[in-house]
Amino acid sequence: MALALTPRAYQLAIYNSILDSGNTLVVLPTGLGKTLIAAMLINKKMTEGRCLFLAPTKPLVKQHFNSLKDVIGVDEDILTIVTGELKPDKRVEEYDKKIIISTPQTIENDLEKGRLLPEFTLCIVDEAHRAVGNYAYTYVAQRLNESGCLIVGLTASPGGKRERIEEVMNALFIKNIEIRTSEDEDVKPYVQQSSVKWIPIVLSPTLKLIKITLEELISKYAHNLGSLGFPPPLKHKGKFMELRQRIIDFPHAVKYQAIMHYSVLLHLLHMLELIETQGVFALRSYMEKMKEKESKSAILLLKETNFIKIKQLCNTEEEHPKLKVLIDLVKNMKDKKIIVFAQYRDQIGLIERELQKNGVTAKQFVGKTHGFTKKMQEETIADFRIGKFQALVASSIGEEGLDIPAVDVVIFYEPIPSEIRSIQRRGRAARFKEGEIYILMTRNTRDEYYYWSASRKEKKMKEIIGTMQRKLNREKGDKKGIKVEKELPKRGQTKMKDFF
Repeated sequence: MALALTPRAYQLAIYNSILDSGNTLVVLPTGLGKTLIAAMLINKKMTEGRCLFLAPTKPLVKQHFNSLKDVIGVDEDILTIVTGELKPDKRVEEYDKKIIISTPQTIENDLEKGRLLPEFTLCIVDEAHRAVGNYAYTYVAQRLNESGCLIVGLTASPGGKRERIEEVMNALFIKNIEIRTSEDEDVKPYVQQSSVKWIPIVLSPTLKLIKITLEELISKYAHNLGSLGFPPPLKHKGKFMELRQRIIDFPHAVKYQAIMHYSVLLHLLHMLELIETQGVFALRSYMEKMKEKESKSAILLLKETNFIKIKQLCNTEEEHPKLKVLIDLVKNMKDKKIIVFAQYRDQIGLIERELQKNGVTAKQFVGKTHGFTKKMQEETIADFRIGKFQALVASSIGEEGLDIPAVDVVIFYEPIPSEIRSIQRRGRAARFKEGEIYILMTRNTRDEYYYWSASRKEKKMKEIIGTMQRKLNREKGDKKGIKVEKELPKRGQTKMKDFF
């Protein structure tokens, strides 16, 4: 069956490599056609048996359904969507079709219940970096691998640590890696470059004073916790979170006092992050919620002299200087479609209101909590797509898993330490034309640390994947030998007719 799109050279090379080498992880920047590679494979493999396309969310499932229907040119007698919204008996009927697009949780459930046999010739795993731990991808891949299914993982960002990348590869039984970056010669002609600019922000005197006062409290409780035998690793969030379990497992009554001091520190570190990266409004909201808590740590902290001082300093209309910078930036982008990413729900609401006050049409886009329903999400994205408003103010839900249209400008209200999430955010811009990315970064705060941390991890990720790819290629060459190599078609030289 003829495809509606003609593959580019690098897509054809990746396609050939998958057919040649088996289970493959495809690492390709957002907007460079991972879905077309999937369509090419499905177009070939559906003649041999059923094909499965997995995506982590229902909106992505629907997006892939529409894309495949257009690219392959099949109707709904062959192609279907299967999610938990369908009743089990209806799902069983749909499983007879050639191409099934679904969420992994639904497939996992039906494999376990025996409603679905793991007899597929191909499984495409979108956002493959999620295949870690107990996520449904891992179980589905295990069952399908046992039946000899070809498994292909697609991602723009598998992670910055070798251990995580290897975990993904092991979970999906990967034997081959195909990575392309914007610097590769066969990709360069198709890359829409984004200009990345970070804007330095300086805390105001009031915010600096709040920061200093919080740091004094942090120092006090860190010392208390250390004196109990649990010195806290304050500069490493992950290790600090792990400390809690170590305290709980400690076989002595001192752990009860230690866990209280740990909990106070947890509050204080979060408060410090809020004042450094968000502002007074977010900090004040958090302290109000703390007053409602009846935990010993909250009660202890509320009595602290410095905590009372912080509350008094927060009785101001002054906001983080980021907010004014953001508003001025957006106001100068009259004809551009913009996504503003922010971490915290309260801050997202504040940004939305302040943009609207300043004449910018803006709407927030957050998860399905606190009354923001699935229907509201869909309506917001639909309105954004047709240009009913200019700026979408989004939480992490806008990073992946939803069919959000490409935009002209992406603004990070704060940097994030995750290289995966940073890549996903940036990928919302420059899909079809040049884009702009702005990162608001407060000097001498965790903003700077997070920015450079994500940059280092992303660079390391590319190096690790490149090294793994070269190693696998060498091993394949050793196994094949010269004679076998001559009998195989060279990558990129398969004729169009081979998959049409």
